[in-house]
Amino acid sequence: MNEPTDADRIRAKRIARLQASSPSSSKTPLSPSPPVPPSQVVAHIPQPQPNPKSPSVPPRSSSPVTTPNFPLKKRSLAPSLKVDYHTWEHEVIATVLKVTLDKSTAEASEFDVVWLKHLQLELETDGYPHGMRLTSDIVDRLLITRLELDPQAMSDDLEYVSVLASLPSLSVFEYLVACWKRINTVKSVLLKKSPVAEIQQATALLDKLRDLIISYAGLTLQEPAMFPQPIDRPITSLGPPELRAPLLSLSALSTPLYSSTSTDQSTLTPAEVEPFLQDLAARFTDPDELHQTLGNVVLLVSSHSSLTRPEGIGGVGGDSGWRAVVSGMEALVSIKPIAEMITRMPAWLGEGYGFEVSPSDFEKVSIMGRMLGLGTFSREWPAITQTYFSDPTKRTRADVDSSNASLRGTLKSLQSSLFQIFNALVRTSPEARERVLEYFATAVRLNVKRAGMQVQPETVATDSFMVNLQSVLLRFAEPFMDARYTKMDRIDRYYFSVSTRIDLKEETRIKATSDEAAQWVEDSKSKAAPPNFISDIFYLCNALGHYGYIRTIQTYEDFGKTLDDYQRHHDMINGDGSWMGTPVQARMQTAIDNVKDEMSKIQSKQLAYRVQLLDPDLVFRYIGFTSFVSTWLIRGVDPKGTHPNPIIELPLPKEVPMTFRVLPEFIIEDVVEFFLFVVRQSPESLDLSGKSELVIFALTFLTSTWYIKNPFLKAKINEAIFYGVLPYGNDKHGILGYTLNSHPVALKHLIPALTHFYIEVEQTGASSQFYDKFNARRNIAYILKAVWDNPTHREALNIEARNVDKFIRFINLMINDVTYLMDESLSELTQIHNIQSEMSDQAAWNAQPQQYRREREGTLRGLERHASGYTTLGRSTVGLLKDFTAETKGPFMMPEIVEKLAAMLDYNLDALVGPKCGELKVQDPEKYKFSPRQLLSDILQVYINLSDQEEFVRAVANDGRSYRKELFIRAMETARRVPLKTEAEIEVLKLFVEKVEEMKLTIEAEEDLGEIPDEFLDPLMFTIMRDPVMLPSSRVVIDRSTIKSHLLSDTKDPFNRAPLAIEDVIPHAELKAQIDAFIAERRNKNPALNRPDEEVVKMDVSTD
Repeated sequence: MNEPTDADRIRAKRIARLQASSPSSSKTPLSPSPPVPPSQVVAHIPQPQPNPKSPSVPPRSSSPVTTPNFPLKKRSLAPSLKVDYHTWEHEVIATVLKVTLDKSTAEASEFDVVWLKHLQLELETDGYPHGMRLTSDIVDRLLITRLELDPQAMSDDLEYVSVLASLPSLSVFEYLVACWKRINTVKSVLLKKSPVAEIQQATALLDKLRDLIISYAGLTLQEPAMFPQPIDRPITSLGPPELRAPLLSLSALSTPLYSSTSTDQSTLTPAEVEPFLQDLAARFTDPDELHQTLGNVVLLVSSHSSLTRPEGIGGVGGDSGWRAVVSGMEALVSIKPIAEMITRMPAWLGEGYGFEVSPSDFEKVSIMGRMLGLGTFSREWPAITQTYFSDPTKRTRADVDSSNASLRGTLKSLQSSLFQIFNALVRTSPEARERVLEYFATAVRLNVKRAGMQVQPETVATDSFMVNLQSVLLRFAEPFMDARYTKMDRIDRYYFSVSTRIDLKEETRIKATSDEAAQWVEDSKSKAAPPNFISDIFYLCNALGHYGYIRTIQTYEDFGKTLDDYQRHHDMINGDGSWMGTPVQARMQTAIDNVKDEMSKIQSKQLAYRVQLLDPDLVFRYIGFTSFVSTWLIRGVDPKGTHPNPIIELPLPKEVPMTFRVLPEFIIEDVVEFFLFVVRQSPESLDLSGKSELVIFALTFLTSTWYIKNPFLKAKINEAIFYGVLPYGNDKHGILGYTLNSHPVALKHLIPALTHFYIEVEQTGASSQFYDKFNARRNIAYILKAVWDNPTHREALNIEARNVDKFIRFINLMINDVTYLMDESLSELTQIHNIQSEMSDQAAWNAQPQQYRREREGTLRGLERHASGYTTLGRSTVGLLKDFTAETKGPFMMPEIVEKLAAMLDYNLDALVGPKCGELKVQDPEKYKFSPRQLLSDILQVYINLSDQEEFVRAVANDGRSYRKELFIRAMETARRVPLKTEAEIEVLKLFVEKVEEMKLTIEAEEDLGEIPDEFLDPLMFTIMRDPVMLPSSRVVIDRSTIKSHLLSDTKDPFNRAPLAIEDVIPHAELKAQIDAFIAERRNKNPALNRPDEEVVKMDVSTD
């Protein structure tokens, strides 16, 4: 006889262990065992002697096992009278294993019961009597002999050939499953009808049978080739694939993902899968052995091909095979030992494959990766886009809504199941929970590049993976986000000093350098506790949102920008249509059709993205989380540390807490980005919650802008409020209009916050700051307009005006903006007028070369884009001046303001009604947001509002560049004809002009001072100084009003660019006395200055 091979020895040892029915204590790495080639092992197994001691029963699961009562085919085990135990024992073993030691019994069953002839002979040789009963003493030998039968074996024993030929075409696993099911049936009968008196002994027999069957079932899952298998079944289809099949049958909504040639008695039904898994887990208590048994099953389920079919979750015709995979995984993790085993597998984190896991690999090879990768985003699931959203311009709203509802319903089911799986894993044990957290952290760590510019999609995880994982984390966060924020303080603010889950080395901090952050880590380690689960979930959810959901939002918004680019390209190609009917028509039409096709594709992608990105359930959860984060951030800077109970007091202290400064900037950035996204794309989502949190968050950091270093981040906070007051539904002031007009924080702090930010945005430090400020101020102007009808806000403006220096600077910047914007917009409207006039002469236009026409058309489109922006912001800023001058006049009369205001108004009045006003007439003025009548009305109203202020009258009269009486006369005629103003208001204007004319005479007399010494003249304005001061660094003497006006826009000395504040200037009392004496002397010599009061025009500015 040949010596046994190593594989034979290994297998024999395993079978011996199984026969002993005691868990192994060996420790082996968690990796699938290599298959062992089939061979005969009976010779290596110790044979029992007559009447041996019964083997011990292994520990069993404490949880009850559900055992459906299937009737037995051949014989009934439920007689009305109790039977002898040994008779019952014999029949049970024969029925469960379907074996016999009696030839006649096998023949009577037509060999459905298998005659174990060779074992019969061995037992008789060992001293057992002929025709002996089947007992628990030999049950292990019965089973292994049955498993070793090979229907393909050659035999000279003609009597035994019929036995081999009659063996059922079942795999080893199927036979064992059938045995297990028959045990359950017998157990059910035993418990219900008690056919024998020895219930305890009978139960022990069934437990022994169950443990043996489960043991060999586990061995078969480990090494399918251990025992002979049907020749017509590939070995790759046996073992783990056989357990995968019933696991994939659990979902009632899935289509069958496998086909089986077995009868029902050899296949696990959905109701039997969980008890079978429980029995496996109870038998293989050693984690390594459990992994060797079920590890490959888990991998086969989690990597099933249905998860990568092109149709994904959008399968039609009832094809939703992915559901079966998810349901199978839910069944596996419902058994705690299996759940823990899964998290200990190398594949849990995508490891063990012999290569370093990349971000895209992690999604493909980690156990949960492919399930998390299901979704609707067009990049990874283009078939869904094609099936549900092709030809978007031809689809009705009802069609799109129907597609959204169908896909979102499927997504809800998927995401709920994904959470159930992760939740089951987390609740298994502390070690499993740690591995789940490590899974989340790995997903974050590997996908940092998603936050970069122009990242290649194939190098990182998909949008579906990241957004689905986000939905899981949001559900984990819900328990600590209660309405009263009672668990908020359990989030450790020193988390980043002790946890390494999230790498912040390359991340910008809110207001700290990398060195300051590193020092804080060292200083704070002693203050930090070990990270708790709440802190882990909170920070991981923030990080995953930054690299996942928020980046997907940006991808979606990039589609909109690309679509705008294509639209402009389309308009450029189309031009004026002069190519139609020419030889190039076919080529031009093809180009236009190609652009339209690309636009249609982008619109389809947008619709597909909206399905998952704007899923109401996901948006609602993220609003809740974002509101919680915004409140947590504010509590972190609240000196009392109690916000929102009570609400924080504003503005904040100047000292910024280090725990806030060192936070990654993306935490606060993502709050802003998400709120901005919601108010633009789904404002109705804020109907239930989020509005108050957004307003408080915005006003906290707009009143205390020194808490945030990034100027663009502050501008986005302002932008979110702006979009919140745009008309929405029936509310002309948007989703935030009511909150801004009713919330106590808004009523007290909105006006100060906006005026403060209006000033700050003048200097952002960026190369684009000149244009950035106009965008921010456009938003501020619109917000102020939305709340201006509220008397509380108007009173807040009056209170703010008491801070004279700050408010004057605010007004000065507003006047500078109007000056620039109106000049640019009117200039560009003039150019548009000229090009349109040129194009209106068709004969002359067509005579021009085609290249010339194209260049002019391109220039026109550029002017049109710019002009609308300039006119909109210019008109809104003039509107603010109109409102502000009606409410508070004092600040506008300051020397450094009033003359600039008068000059700006006079210049624009000249442009609107002066000799060149005809050049502003353009085709379709609404296209450019240009309303000359409204603009003229607002400018005239400012004159009316300030007409009773002597300083203003003097400033207008002193404007030698633009003021002319005839301009006012023409403006009043227009205002009466249109009409723009009432007769009473026109009368006020008329009296104002008369007063200005009188003031001009007075000024001319005052200025007739003769030759003025150079040392009395302002070095910038070349006018006589009234309050000379010396600048501390350059030592230049200048008029106080001149330098104050300069410092409103630029905080540096105009002569040497050194930093300068108005408090630093040095009064020059001696020079002022000399100038005052000089003026008094010259005035005494000019009799024109001594006019009696009765000759001065008196004004009645009442418009009643």
